Amino acid sequence: MNLLLLAIAPITIVILYIYFKDKFEKEPIQFLFKNFLLGATASILLTFILGYFASRLIPLVDTKSIFQQFLQAFIVVALVEEFSKYVIVKYYAQRNKEFNEPFDGIVYAVMVSMGFAALENVLYVFQHGVETGILRAFTAVPAHATFAILMGYFMGKAKFSKNRAALNLTGLLSATLFHGAYDFFLFIDFIPGISIGAFVSLIIGIVLSNKAIKKHQNSSVFKV
Repeated sequence: MNLLLLAIAPITIVILYIYFKDKFEKEPIQFLFKNFLLGATASILLTFILGYFASRLIPLVDTKSIFQQFLQAFIVVALVEEFSKYVIVKYYAQRNKEFNEPFDGIVYAVMVSMGFAALENVLYVFQHGVETGILRAFTAVPAHATFAILMGYFMGKAKFSKNRAALNLTGLLSATLFHGAYDFFLFIDFIPGISIGAFVSLIIGIVLSNKAIKKHQNSSVFKV
């Protein structure tokens, strides 16, 4: 099986899914691609820089320490990665005239996140092979999409609210909490069976994401 295709296929499926969920006023392909590209470049670079300093500030000394793994999951990984995506959405997509309804928050957050996930997935699949690619297609990629939808839901509301700062930060916090929970249960794999918590948090995130999508669809200003 072509490893590149295996890595990119789930990313493409997520992008098309969200694109067609934007029923009433499709976003320009060129601008969507630019957000995807920024997710795969600027967001990754920022993650690398912030992650370096975060790991130095909060080093993992004891891999069997639940508290240290909690800090790694929620701050060193989740907060750093979601903040790196959040910056692109807030300072690039949200300020653009094409961002003209709340649902666009979901669209652009997912595009940035899928850009990030695409490069990450390619690196993992080429390093670890087909089995990793198949596993990530049903876990890590949907997880990234879920975090993005939750973030984008609030950032979409923020664009058209007087409480923009609070709603934007709520979006960042929501994505970080679900990302952190997902990673945390995977990081403490020294506790037998605990990894099931990651899948439980993912399922909850997917349910909430579907509700977020429907809510913004129903409130679209372009809905006839």
